[in-house]
Amino acid sequence: MGLSSPGIGSGIDVNTIVSKLMAVESAPLADYDKKSASYLSQVSAYGNMSSTLGAFQSAVSSLTSSNTFQTMLTAPGDTSILTATATSAAVANSYKINVSQIASAQTLASGGYKTTTAAIGTGAKTTINFALGTVSGGTFGLTGTQLGASLSTGGLTPGALTVNGTAIATDGTTRSARLLADAINAKSTTTGVSAKAAATVTSATLFGSGGASTFGAIDTTAGGTYSLTVGGVEIARQEAGVAGGSGVSAASIDAALTGNTSVARALADANITVTGSAADGTLQFTNADGSNIAVAEAVSGDVSGGLGNTAGTTNIGSSTTAVSSISLISADGSPISVGGTNPAGAGLSAGVGGAYLGASFTADPDRTSGNIVIDSSNNTLAGIVAAINKGNFGVTASIVSDGSTGTGATPNRLVLTSSATGVSSTMKITLAGSGGEAPDPDLVSLLGYDPAGDQNLAQKTAAANTKATVNGIDVTSTTAGISGAISGVTISTLKPGTTTLNVSKDSSSLTTSVTSFVKAYNDLNTALSQLGAYDADTKTGGPLLGDSTLRNLQASIRRNLSSSLTGLQGTNLTNLSQIGVSFQKDGSLTLDTTKLQKAVDANYGDIAGLFAAVGRGTDPDIKFVSSTAKTGAGDYAIDITRLASQGVLQGTTKLPAETTIDADTTWTVTLNDTVPTNVNNTATISLPAGTYNPSQLATLLQSTINGVSAFSSAGSTVTATVGDDGTLKLLSTKYGSKSNIHITNATGTQVSAVFGSGGSVDGVDVAGTIGGYSATGDGQTLTGAPGGPVDGLKLTVAGDAIGSRGTFGFSQGYAYQLNNLASTYLGSSGIIASRTTGLNKSVADIAKQKDAFSARLTDIEKHYRDQYTALDTSIASMNTTASFLTQQFAAMAKG
Repeated sequence: MGLSSPGIGSGIDVNTIVSKLMAVESAPLADYDKKSASYLSQVSAYGNMSSTLGAFQSAVSSLTSSNTFQTMLTAPGDTSILTATATSAAVANSYKINVSQIASAQTLASGGYKTTTAAIGTGAKTTINFALGTVSGGTFGLTGTQLGASLSTGGLTPGALTVNGTAIATDGTTRSARLLADAINAKSTTTGVSAKAAATVTSATLFGSGGASTFGAIDTTAGGTYSLTVGGVEIARQEAGVAGGSGVSAASIDAALTGNTSVARALADANITVTGSAADGTLQFTNADGSNIAVAEAVSGDVSGGLGNTAGTTNIGSSTTAVSSISLISADGSPISVGGTNPAGAGLSAGVGGAYLGASFTADPDRTSGNIVIDSSNNTLAGIVAAINKGNFGVTASIVSDGSTGTGATPNRLVLTSSATGVSSTMKITLAGSGGEAPDPDLVSLLGYDPAGDQNLAQKTAAANTKATVNGIDVTSTTAGISGAISGVTISTLKPGTTTLNVSKDSSSLTTSVTSFVKAYNDLNTALSQLGAYDADTKTGGPLLGDSTLRNLQASIRRNLSSSLTGLQGTNLTNLSQIGVSFQKDGSLTLDTTKLQKAVDANYGDIAGLFAAVGRGTDPDIKFVSSTAKTGAGDYAIDITRLASQGVLQGTTKLPAETTIDADTTWTVTLNDTVPTNVNNTATISLPAGTYNPSQLATLLQSTINGVSAFSSAGSTVTATVGDDGTLKLLSTKYGSKSNIHITNATGTQVSAVFGSGGSVDGVDVAGTIGGYSATGDGQTLTGAPGGPVDGLKLTVAGDAIGSRGTFGFSQGYAYQLNNLASTYLGSSGIIASRTTGLNKSVADIAKQKDAFSARLTDIEKHYRDQYTALDTSIASMNTTASFLTQQFAAMAKG
């Protein structure tokens, strides 16, 4: 390829000429760059706008909830006793609270087993039912036997008895059940155990038995005297020289004890009551407080007849003392430890124990009930634990080892704990065999537990409620938390004790929220103003000077803040100036804290409506749930054409006094099923065999169905009630078209035996209009349909009235409106993103135009170079010819 040096032959500077020509031709490139830079500057400015507006939205989004402006403060005097939280429903006040007991769950433990894998019983199929409920009546403790014979004369030596590790103060004067009970009760604060003495009753054979009198008529004709005393009260006396039958006899004793006699009055004063009669040998004396009753015959000289002696039989005198027994009562249902050097003298056995005495058990229909089946595949401690825990019906099982070792050691104990606290969490465990067979006796020995009957498991911790007083009013709770005792306040108890609780308005937090709103607006206003500002001194403008998007945003914000709110029923606050927020000349907001505090003092509960979305109805059974950005503020008439209902299975047959459920009875239950059907909404339940009264049957069905884990996980439960007509009704607790319950037979007792020919009726959704606009029902929830001002307004409709239900006012507070406004500008589909997309497209178009123009410049430059290269060549040729001619002419001249 040849070398090219334009201009050498002609002397013309082609490169310079072309370069200058191209400089002129490429001048428009700068315009492209300038225009692109302008667009990119706007893109950057919109990025700043988006960032600033996003920060503003973050600041005001937390102010769109009414709870932000209605918080209440709680201040316990002693935070080691309780803590508390309060909602906007709380009332400022001071309360005195005494916590006497913290809720606990029941814990039961078995005896020891050598291993966790050894078979228990024969492996015969046994169904074990767990029910949770409440124990009423009776006590929890130990019942002693009659006090030691020597106690009535020698008392109980010091150190003879300890209760829960505390020595009971006894000595030679402790000679009766009453005195022993008094000694135990003196230490009840330390031991947590009280004592009750049983009534002292004299022997049933003291005066005879079987109708044969053994009290012979007293004969003192030989010169003797006779006296009979009971509890220190002389009830009969005979002087010397009285023949038998003429003085003291069974008949005379009965006469002395009957009616308002001096003897009867004296015995009453001594707290002694009389039953039976001496004449038929049934006379007995009772002291209800457990004091000893001494019955003595004092004889002098030659006397015949009397106690145990027929007429004519010599009486040498007698003395007998009736003593009683005591029972120990645990204050909190915990086991009682008995020890000391001579607990037997107190009628007690050394060791740890306790059981419910004289109690009854009532199953709680709101608690789940469940069955497990134990057979040869799982009849070990480990297998039983796994089966119970898999059942997930409110009882947790574990194995605890006491660490004992060596030959004959049985360290492993089955421990059962109710999953929830409260008195309604007490367990009742019943066992039933299969096919009419009895349950495995070894399993009964291990697990059988009935607070009203046999208790083969030992209670280690009783199910208990939290007990407290609030300003002297008794309150209870099944958990450590107490709610409802003080409106809007939830108390979490930590330990027993007395303290105060002060509830007050959180005006500081409200002021902070209002201040943060003002600051958020001012920060946004400053940033937006700078983006569209013009500097007259430098004659330069902000990157969005005159931009319509910026102007529209600023105008919308100011328009929202300057307008009064509508839809705020029952309040006088409709604009920000009423709480001290106002515009300044530069467009910023200022806050008058003094004016705000006055509004807090006068209208604390209404300030939230200025910022958040709130709804209030004239009908208290219609509640605001939520709204959307499309929901318009206003007052809307509520008209209900149909109330939501629940799915029901209604029996038609009056239940008999007792209904028998056969062994191996199973029913298939479908609860709150959907379309298409969901297999998790159907389950098979097992009903424990037994005989149930109507109330017990309702409780059984409710707890058993609610004990199905698939149902409870889905929030599906039922209630079972017996109506005034004696029929049984099962009701789904859900409302609407998704509420239904159906039961079919599987095995054992037929469903018709309980419900007769009763059928199931599915629930329906609420129906009606909001403000005359259509609405969609879902259960008890009514939601405004799209397209109207009530779009997205969601209300719950309770109560039992159809037709007009008053009006419902909905208001969009300033923070709520601005948060929604910001949302229209932000995000991938927002106005800013759309504007930025357009600008970036313009930049891309300019780049394409610039590339196309640059391509044209290459062609132009080539054209110029081609032209000037041709000219250069022509001139060079002409210069060569001129040089040749010059040489020729010169030569010719010389010639």
